[in-house]
Amino acid sequence: MNVTELARRLRVTPNELLDKLPGLGFDIGRRAIKVDNVMAEKIMRKWVDNVRRERLRNSLLVSGGQPKTEADGPVELKVVTIPEVISVRDFAGKLNLPITKVIQHLMRAGILAAQNERLDYETAAIVAEELGFKAKPEEKDDKVIIEKMAASNRVQEILDCEKEVDREPRPPVIVVMGHVDHGKTKTLDAIRTTNVTDKESGGITQHIGAYQVTKRDRNITFIDTPGHEAFTVMRSRGARVADIAILVVAADDGVQPQTVEAIEIIQAAKLPFVVALNKMDKPEADPDRALAGLAEKGVTTEAWGGQIPVIKISAKQGQGIDELLDTVLLVADMNADKIVANPNRLAAGTVIESHVDKGEGPVATVLIQTGTLKRNDYIGIAGAAYGRVRAMREWNGKAVDEALPGTPVKIIGFKVAPAVGDILEVPEDPKSLKVKKAKTAYQITENLSATKVVSTKDDSEPKKQTLNVVLRCDVLGSLEALLGMLEKIHHEDVGVEVIQKGLGNITDTDITRAENSSPAVVYGFNVVTTPKAAELARDKNVEVKECKVIYDLLDDVVTKLNEMVPPEVITTPLGNMEVVAIFRTESDRMVIGGKVIDGKIKPNEKARVWRGEDPVGIGEIETVQCGKQGVKEAYSGQECGLSFKGKTKILIGDRLDIYHEEIKERKVEIKL
Repeated sequence: MNVTELARRLRVTPNELLDKLPGLGFDIGRRAIKVDNVMAEKIMRKWVDNVRRERLRNSLLVSGGQPKTEADGPVELKVVTIPEVISVRDFAGKLNLPITKVIQHLMRAGILAAQNERLDYETAAIVAEELGFKAKPEEKDDKVIIEKMAASNRVQEILDCEKEVDREPRPPVIVVMGHVDHGKTKTLDAIRTTNVTDKESGGITQHIGAYQVTKRDRNITFIDTPGHEAFTVMRSRGARVADIAILVVAADDGVQPQTVEAIEIIQAAKLPFVVALNKMDKPEADPDRALAGLAEKGVTTEAWGGQIPVIKISAKQGQGIDELLDTVLLVADMNADKIVANPNRLAAGTVIESHVDKGEGPVATVLIQTGTLKRNDYIGIAGAAYGRVRAMREWNGKAVDEALPGTPVKIIGFKVAPAVGDILEVPEDPKSLKVKKAKTAYQITENLSATKVVSTKDDSEPKKQTLNVVLRCDVLGSLEALLGMLEKIHHEDVGVEVIQKGLGNITDTDITRAENSSPAVVYGFNVVTTPKAAELARDKNVEVKECKVIYDLLDDVVTKLNEMVPPEVITTPLGNMEVVAIFRTESDRMVIGGKVIDGKIKPNEKARVWRGEDPVGIGEIETVQCGKQGVKEAYSGQECGLSFKGKTKILIGDRLDIYHEEIKERKVEIKL
């Protein structure tokens, strides 16, 4: 790219660009004419970040008031420790300030960041200082490094250390993604000829599942990711362990929000992918519209001159499935150099799903990515002892003694349930594993940031009405997804606060916590209430809801919030009248006469009575008469009589303000 073109995109002159680049860490020379595209992208990202920080610092100084000086006396700032990257929500928690206060400061600087958005250390430090805190970078110790390595690229590091000669082909791992109800699970159902959709509550895939099928004597591993908006994090995890993606798009519905999100995840993971145009059996199917929508999002298919294969299928009718599998194998062959692993080493893989089974204890579905996992192997996660493999089962329930690379297996033998996304490793020396107590599932759930949508105003402003929620789920993925969805509930008058959360069945502890935090509801997602807890809930009159479909749980929360929302009263002024005569007085009704000063007077409208400068009461206009005839309206300058209903005793000389009152219901919505 030419330097002049780069400068034009950054809206500066070439000389100004070349002057500032050394200060940003780019020394390309004063006489440079061109830079390669990779370098140009780095420069643009760095330039935008630098401009953003300058704007942030300047805007906060201007809008946030003048900072205290030494002349005002010594200022002792509270020190807060901030990591390299932190979400806005966690950042507000560290400062012990309302989330909106932090978001407002960011908005003043032109940074639109929701509570789940991440801030780098420099940006967070500037905001912290302007809010009266002293920022301090979080120290990196060996423990943090090990945990981050285990949570992100540990498997890739293991694969990079393997010798090329030791690697062998393994089954490709396929992730199926797309919008809700576009037929992802139906497609997998057609592929493996088992009815998984009916097993899921409401026909919605709610957990990540891994399955394996055989085509042309070759094994293919599929990861079924939920398509509901709640499971964004789970879908992105699915993309991290996959080799190829299948993007399912309904031909009758086209590109939808989750389709776009799936495309972004696929592109970020740099996955080769295939587009499956589903529901081609429907009369309203319009494949050209779907392909045009994909092209608008940067996905150019083969039919439109690109390189992305498109297969037209009908998962319901079983049409095009064989062609889809053949295309997947073809894409796998084109990327055969990447779909390899060393089976003759100790195993390592990623936890796909994790939960506690009543009969089997902590169990987890693990995708083996390198090495061979065997029965009785010790299990280590981030250097901590997590148990030993007592038994393994394939996706169809068949017991196996070993699992090769590319194979998903359900492992029994964990001491505690691992977190979804954890990297499992078999150590060379089991004694090298730390003999410390590994995190329990409860501790893991406590690390999930609590959903708190109540602190959206300064402390000086009126408090919101809050629905307290105790949340129990069967697996970590569902709990994390539900917390993420509850965070999207925003309203100026009501909010949700998760006061307790965890895995497993609803216990009497949950009931007691809900009773002490009324109004509160205990929700159980794919779990049951213990008999003792059910009896306590009846005695304490605590509401307990058990749900098997995420829609039902979220809808119930929204319904309860809507019951708490005060209605909005809209008043429209109509006219004013001066009272000149009193004709009849009853206990709650008066007949009066007067002159319309301005506007108009109408029956069946509200009236506020003023005596001098003070309001003395309100009532309702029942009828209006001009002369002896009832009228629908009396206009400015006319004299009229009217029947006033209300407890207020009106006197001659009082003034009536007539207005129309409309009560408008306000609804709580989940902003996706």
